[in-house]
Amino acid sequence: MSLLDETISAIRPPDQDAMARAREHQDRLTKPRGALGALEDVAVRLAGAAGACPPPMPEPAALAIFAADHGVHAQGVSPWPQEVTTQMVANFLAGGAVANAFAASAGASVTVVDVGVAADLPAASGLRARKVAYGTADLSLGPAMTGDQAEAALAVGVEVARDLIEAGGRCLITGDMGIANTTASAALICAYTGRNPAEVTGRGTGIDDATHQHKIDIVRRALKVNRLREADGFAPEHRDDALRALAAVGGLEHAAIAGFILGAAAARVPVILDGVIAGSAALAAVALAPAAAGYCVAGHRSAEPGHAAALDHLGLRPLVDLELRLGEGTGGLLAHPLVSAAVRVMHEVATFDSAGVTDKEG
Repeated sequence: MSLLDETISAIRPPDQDAMARAREHQDRLTKPRGALGALEDVAVRLAGAAGACPPPMPEPAALAIFAADHGVHAQGVSPWPQEVTTQMVANFLAGGAVANAFAASAGASVTVVDVGVAADLPAASGLRARKVAYGTADLSLGPAMTGDQAEAALAVGVEVARDLIEAGGRCLITGDMGIANTTASAALICAYTGRNPAEVTGRGTGIDDATHQHKIDIVRRALKVNRLREADGFAPEHRDDALRALAAVGGLEHAAIAGFILGAAAARVPVILDGVIAGSAALAAVALAPAAAGYCVAGHRSAEPGHAAALDHLGLRPLVDLELRLGEGTGGLLAHPLVSAAVRVMHEVATFDSAGVTDKEG
């Protein structure tokens, strides 16, 4: 059995009994029922993931930034040169990126994984060299990856999740780095949700109107050349088609993040999703293992239009909406204290009975 098959077979649906007990416990706490809004839903979700009420505290958190390059960059879909991926990896390792600052604030560890950077990177503390390929092929001309490459990148994500959990991580956070990866994200979102490229393709790190229209055309071309439309008989709910879509228009970091999500779900550990790259990767993970959706928390809503479409398809409600469009795991890191607070309420807030407070219905 492959690592991917082994991981998927270990994923169980969230524990409905634990979720019911969590809802009942929320209603007994010294607050009006439902007063904590979405935070109550987060606590219930984590109870289902852990199979326990109250769920364990999601601390410490561990951020994994998966870095890779994209052949579609040659089509002029991003104003940033491709070498920025390599340069930003060095910045993460030096502690100089926004993700590092947010991770310090959240008390999260930072691990950088080279799963597909188009350059040889020097060994460094905090860097995991797990390169599957030197970037992907151009998705607008044919498959970005071979099936073997996509499965290898999925396995990288599973292994990183396992390692971080074995090291004590009790909540995983997705991070990414890869110039042109919002183009691949838009193509994945179209493939898995059936949405129109014009509806879900955004401006990434900042492009003008003409480049934006060109980017939409590239996504549309990628779906056509790779036969990822319903008219082609494509059905993402089928495992073979789900894997084929990931290989055809995804990035190596997308596949690794999908594996990371699956690895977390198999271990019953929650994973906070970052922005549109994580959202599109989560679509792939959930297409392969539908129960994995129950282990995901949407950290934020990205300014990228495709992210809202991905979250809607996944049935996830974002905790933060600050018009972020950076990636790196920044939105997930900002959301982590909210997730921790939601669970801490379950552990520390008194019930009406224990506090001697009269319940309005009592």
